[in-house]
Amino acid sequence: MKKLILALALTLGAAATSASAQVAPSRLDEVIKSGNLRVCMTGDYKPFTFFKSDNSFEGIDVDLARSLAKALGVEARFVKTSWTNLTSDFLEKCDIAMGGVSVTLERQKKVSFSAAHMVDGKAAIARCADVAKFQSLAAIDQPATRAIVNPGGTNERFARANYKQAQLILYPDNVTIFDQIVQGKADVMVTDASETLWQAKLHPQLCSIRPEQPLQFSEKAFMLPRGDVPFKEFVDTWMHQLKASGDYDHVFNQWLK
Repeated sequence: MKKLILALALTLGAAATSASAQVAPSRLDEVIKSGNLRVCMTGDYKPFTFFKSDNSFEGIDVDLARSLAKALGVEARFVKTSWTNLTSDFLEKCDIAMGGVSVTLERQKKVSFSAAHMVDGKAAIARCADVAKFQSLAAIDQPATRAIVNPGGTNERFARANYKQAQLILYPDNVTIFDQIVQGKADVMVTDASETLWQAKLHPQLCSIRPEQPLQFSEKAFMLPRGDVPFKEFVDTWMHQLKASGDYDHVFNQWLK
């Protein structure tokens, strides 16, 4: 019996050692070793990320990226991408993608996400004089409506899925797209509710339409490597502590209030 117990113990020990040896290295260890956190972001989505003329980034997620890098003991290195290339650039060049990224099933086929840090559905923005005309999706989706959208992301997918009659205008510059509405070249845009609030703040002629009752539910999170549990656990714990301490609200309120 003693020999059997000893043999079983040795077998279990060997199995445990083998399993331990097969644990894949985490991006967490790689980031700490390199001293850099490579952050993919588009730079065209205020208030989350904006690429300035001096080649630097600013915004909510820029501040959050620097906070995460500080928690890791490394430097944040920003990599500019586009919504069309966000997932592929993240997979090739970055450790994390930030900047108002929405969680979608399509993206989740290739990447993982941190725990969502905010709920932010789709809402419309239009000239303040036209707010009464666009109180619902049905009211927006009319033949006379010129609905503008930036290509490559969740806004275009929402528009193509929901507009059956409205005139769809694709406009590639997400920084100046709202000026098209101000100038009367388009009537309305549906984007994330947080962005409509920010753009209404920047453009007094524009008003966010019922952002408290979004047209579609969505959540924002950070894009992470698929299957990397230690890295995800670190990011989620950092965000949990950031919210508990009030630092998250402080960053958020700096930009939106």
